Amino acid sequence: MKNFEISVLDLAPVKQGKSIHDTFQDSLSLANHVESLDYKRFWLAEHHNMESIASSATSVLIGFIANGTKKIRVGSGGIMLPNHSSLIIAEQFGTLESLFPGRIDLGLGRAPGTDGLTAQALGRNPAIINEQFPRQILELQRYFSKENSDAMVRAIPGEGLDIPLYILGSSTDSAWLAAELGLPYAFAGHFAPEQMEMAFKIYREHFQPSQYSDKPYIIACVNGVAAETSEEAHKISTTLFQAFINIVRNDRKPFAPPVDDMDEIWSPMEKSMVLQKLRYTFIGDQAEIQEKLKDFQERFNVDELMVNSHIYDHHKRLRSYEIIRAAVNSLSKA
Repeated sequence: MKNFEISVLDLAPVKQGKSIHDTFQDSLSLANHVESLDYKRFWLAEHHNMESIASSATSVLIGFIANGTKKIRVGSGGIMLPNHSSLIIAEQFGTLESLFPGRIDLGLGRAPGTDGLTAQALGRNPAIINEQFPRQILELQRYFSKENSDAMVRAIPGEGLDIPLYILGSSTDSAWLAAELGLPYAFAGHFAPEQMEMAFKIYREHFQPSQYSDKPYIIACVNGVAAETSEEAHKISTTLFQAFINIVRNDRKPFAPPVDDMDEIWSPMEKSMVLQKLRYTFIGDQAEIQEKLKDFQERFNVDELMVNSHIYDHHKRLRSYEIIRAAVNSLSKA
């Protein structure tokens, strides 16, 4: 089992009884905390039209987090590229990289990050997404290149800057693309685990070395809920379970505090659906987290684990990331 880096995915979760201002302050607090624990990066994800997630203006929020931290890499996990003009994203991330040199990542996905009606409001054309997404990635690479200085359309800021691109996926489609382009690959195992193993296999077997990466680099995103005791961890994990029940029911309300008994909330069918989606969710005390991480890494052998942690109480969320960091440190010494 090889050692792996550890990072954070934050969706800027909005909690019941809290304001969006509170959400952003909690995100900054979390970023500062994990920076002190030597987490590698802190990514924010683009979503729209959801009361429970406040990271819709992803580039703006990345700037806020980067400005409030000192060394941790900050980026998008991801920008949903077909929602935007390639030039606008190049300019936005060129601005971010110019403000915070050497600290900005650009993770790119093709999904809308929202419902169908909102996707239409964003100007997406679903008929051309599969052709549009690869073309836009190539456009971004061109805008960031020094060679584009003679072009009629240029990204300023952005041109000539070293901004790492990552391809995000929740199925096997983007694994093929990341392999073809020779780019790092991040998989959304925290909500779409079904095709993760096959996606990693495709990516590794078909990877083409490029000027950006000479070998495959895999990030797996999972859910992590850690506490001092297993009982406490399972109690606070009910916020995550409720969030996924809301997705099943198409109810986008803010995140709820933990409950004593999920069986009073979900039906047997809903429980089965949620637990399937949350297959790669590590819940427990440090010893349990360590064992689950070990099993995961022995199976998937990833380069980096990105942890999403939906915990209602902010201080318990901070503590969860401390325990996960300690578990990873113990694994690396084993």
